[in-house]
Amino acid sequence: MNTQAHKGIETRPPVIVVMGHIDHGKSTLLDYIRKTSIVKKEAGGITQHVGAYEAEYTDKAGVSHRLTFLDTPGHEAFCAIRERGARTADLAILVVSAEDGVKPQTLEALACIKESAIPYIVAINKIDRPGVDIERTKVNLAEHEIYVEGYGGDIPWVPISALTGQGIPDLLEILALMAELQNLTSDPSKKAEGLIIEAHVDQKRGTTATLIVKDGTLSIGEFVVSGDSISPVRAIEDYAGKHIKTAGASSPIRIVGWNKVPIVGAPFIAVSSRKEADVLAERQRFVPQPKAVNVAEEGDDKKVVIPLIMKADTVGSLDAIIHEVQKIKVEGVILKVLLSSVGTINENDLKTASAGQSPLVVGFNVKVDASARAVAERLAIPVMNFDIIYRLTEWLLAEVEKRRPRTEVEEETGRAKVLKLFSAEKDRYVIGGKVESGLLKSGAIFKLLRRESEVSRGKIRNLQQQKEKVDEVGKDKEFGAMVECKIEPVPGDRLEVFTVSER
Repeated sequence: MNTQAHKGIETRPPVIVVMGHIDHGKSTLLDYIRKTSIVKKEAGGITQHVGAYEAEYTDKAGVSHRLTFLDTPGHEAFCAIRERGARTADLAILVVSAEDGVKPQTLEALACIKESAIPYIVAINKIDRPGVDIERTKVNLAEHEIYVEGYGGDIPWVPISALTGQGIPDLLEILALMAELQNLTSDPSKKAEGLIIEAHVDQKRGTTATLIVKDGTLSIGEFVVSGDSISPVRAIEDYAGKHIKTAGASSPIRIVGWNKVPIVGAPFIAVSSRKEADVLAERQRFVPQPKAVNVAEEGDDKKVVIPLIMKADTVGSLDAIIHEVQKIKVEGVILKVLLSSVGTINENDLKTASAGQSPLVVGFNVKVDASARAVAERLAIPVMNFDIIYRLTEWLLAEVEKRRPRTEVEEETGRAKVLKLFSAEKDRYVIGGKVESGLLKSGAIFKLLRRESEVSRGKIRNLQQQKEKVDEVGKDKEFGAMVECKIEPVPGDRLEVFTVSER
């Protein structure tokens, strides 16, 4: 921990996480607050990373408040990112659409909030839409044990329209009041400490991380250490990419120049010199760190093992992809992750993939360099790149389904009792019988059962009813048939007709 002398405590702005189901309006809400168009820049309109933004709010008394917002993905594919966002925050907004009500990802988001033990407010969004019923939404919330004020609980709620801005001043006012009650403080005289909320490798700039300062002040010329990752603070960028000289508590900032990609969700601390940074990093080098990549699962001889290489633009995206890939459970198949990391898909990745049989290489928002493409073409290794995570996992699931081992399943479609044997010639027999269940069809295959034990298999060559040739015979009907099998049928035997399908 920091050991600088105490020089005074100051109130710090709240860090507020915005959570909820996909398409319930989280990013649109932040757009309105920040007067930007972040939602239009997202692939498919879905937030793919944890974004951190600052906003200024002036209350009715003319007092200005600074608020830091974390925008977390709402689609279930991004559970890992969302959980990280909640742990970083002081307050939460649970956005619920007045049109759709509570959805599965709403409940997942709520579970993250409760696990983090942070106060939250419910924002009932899309009240500008025709025919919405806010009372019905509150009842729906109560049905899922979300008890808002006036409906048996004490959770604050605000009706809003993220599109028109209706109700947003009330939302901000309540957030400012909740922050005041939290008594959030910081000591600006201390060296900065906080959390890594995103990290990636930029081909032009180097290894970059987004940080939230939770206490103290970060200044140019210092060093930041997270685990055994170190970066000199040559420049500090705020959430908008503007260069600043210092960053105080609750500030989302970007630092470039890490010696290795820091673990997302890990704490960081600032120190004055490279020597201090090296000592601190060395001390933490052998401390077990949370894993940013998946551990390859061992297969067995009876299963198809599909080698998989995964590359993503950021550690947060990689976490989300790994989270989704772990959900792919197909009988008879194991996805064996040979490599999962951030950065461009390169030749070494393809060489690693080629060590396995029929490998797959998937990327998320990354480039594929020319040498990697050449190797992929030469070795016929599929390389797919996506900008929406659930499309990546949909493709992967389809590939796994194609490759899974098939088993033949026999399904009984009819059963008949042999009443009489009319003639026998080599392996062909003319019999008379009666259908006991299902249907008998001309051309069908059957099991010949004697005292319920299978003695042979054969095929129905043709069927007759009252000397008329027919294609099928139904239950309780008598028939004549020519059948082909190795064992001669006798009265009392049964024909069990079946189909074979691949599953």
